[in-house]
Amino acid sequence: METLLQQLINGLVLGSVYALIALGYTMVYGILQLINFAHGDVLMVGALTALSTAKLLQEQAPWLPGPLVLLIALAAAIVVCVLVNIAIERIAYRPLRNAPRLAPLITAIGVSITLQTLAMLIWSRNYMVFPALLPNAPMAVGGASITPVQVMIVALSLALMTGLVLLVNKTKLGRAMRATAENPRVAALMGIDPDRVIVITFALGAALAAVAGVMIAANYSIAHFYMGFLPGLKAFTAAVLGGIGNLYGAMVGGLLLGLIEALGAGYIGDLTGGVLGSNYQDIFAFVVLIIVLTLRPSGIMGERVADRA
Repeated sequence: METLLQQLINGLVLGSVYALIALGYTMVYGILQLINFAHGDVLMVGALTALSTAKLLQEQAPWLPGPLVLLIALAAAIVVCVLVNIAIERIAYRPLRNAPRLAPLITAIGVSITLQTLAMLIWSRNYMVFPALLPNAPMAVGGASITPVQVMIVALSLALMTGLVLLVNKTKLGRAMRATAENPRVAALMGIDPDRVIVITFALGAALAAVAGVMIAANYSIAHFYMGFLPGLKAFTAAVLGGIGNLYGAMVGGLLLGLIEALGAGYIGDLTGGVLGSNYQDIFAFVVLIIVLTLRPSGIMGERVADRA
């Protein structure tokens, strides 16, 4: 039971991060029907920006408390990621809005490789240790343990997801986003600026990716130029699992995928008689992706705007 509880806690933490990243995928797809495969690398930029900011603050202002340093580093990461994502939309995606769908997809892969290369040139290819800015003493929960960083991850993720749902469903901007997703031409006739809505959508997705990147770096105490690739693919799987284009689906898919991966990592050794270990946990995300695409391509909660022309 202790192992089960521990893996459930790990899955909830992992799923919270996947959900945040998946929301960025699903918002962009909902409005543009574009899979932004550079989204995971925006996460990486956020993590490395936060690392550099935190180290600079520790050198220049060592009296600052760790939580405040983390907050400032997170704010810097959000600003940089928002600017990067807006530039990507303006330079790489906007000129291709009326192009065949394969063109933006290939462009997204090119942008991903470009971001990784630039990050490698700026921060080097080495793995870097993310400073411990929060207390790391684990707390006991029914025989399992959870760290303050993991508590922060779950609490902040829930707060951001709740805030995004309220923004989309209760505000004027949210109505504009929903209208643009349904039909940008009709939305423009109603006085909505689709370009502005799209830029804001990319900015919101980048902010969520920045938070997720800092969470991953803080939880695993490490950051590097390639760290966004695998979480990005898994978050895309989570978005497909829940129903890409569906905000609630992205959140549910992220949490489910995190739980599946954590439970799989905990019990894969027993299930395979010791042939496979927990280091094979990544296979679960892609097995889930294959199953969902085969049996229910629209995802658990359905693809809300899949048929827009």
